[in-house]
Amino acid sequence: MPEEPEIDVDKLREQIDEEIEREGGRLVRVIALTTAILAALAAIASLEAGATVNEALVLKTEATQLQAHASDQWAYYQAKGIKGAVAAGTVSTWRAAGKAPPPAADSAVARYAGEQQAIADSARAIERERDARSAAADGLLRRHHGFAYAVAFFQIAIALGAVAALTRSRPVLGLSLASGTIGLVLFLAHLV
Repeated sequence: MPEEPEIDVDKLREQIDEEIEREGGRLVRVIALTTAILAALAAIASLEAGATVNEALVLKTEATQLQAHASDQWAYYQAKGIKGAVAAGTVSTWRAAGKAPPPAADSAVARYAGEQQAIADSARAIERERDARSAAADGLLRRHHGFAYAVAFFQIAIALGAVAALTRSRPVLGLSLASGTIGLVLFLAHLV
């Protein structure tokens, strides 16, 4: 029988292993780089989420303080109304007795009515400012939720990147990149 050509299987196996390692190493480097970028974006999005929620809480607190001030103004308005009613009752009592009321009593009724109008205008202005701050806070809370969702998608992408690195799976890397892209879109959409 003729001798078959001898193939150095060990050397061929080493070359195949080196090629697999070189290809896998490249994949792992890509995964490491994308994961690092995703982690940086997640950190920035997390900071933005925290900043927007803090600012929203400050505005909501200010709106609550303004509501308390407006309530005080409306209580003051009612007190002036009561004083005006008492002054009007005094005038009516004088007239019912067939006498002319003192000039101070007549002027008090008009004065309390005028003061009531000024107080009501002030209370309405405070309520408008309260509403503006509350609306601004609501807008910031919507931005906060967008940043929070972005952080969640970045974290999912990072976890999938770890799985892709361990399994050297390109489809899992694709899922990681897709999740990271969704996170980036959410982040950019709420940045402005």
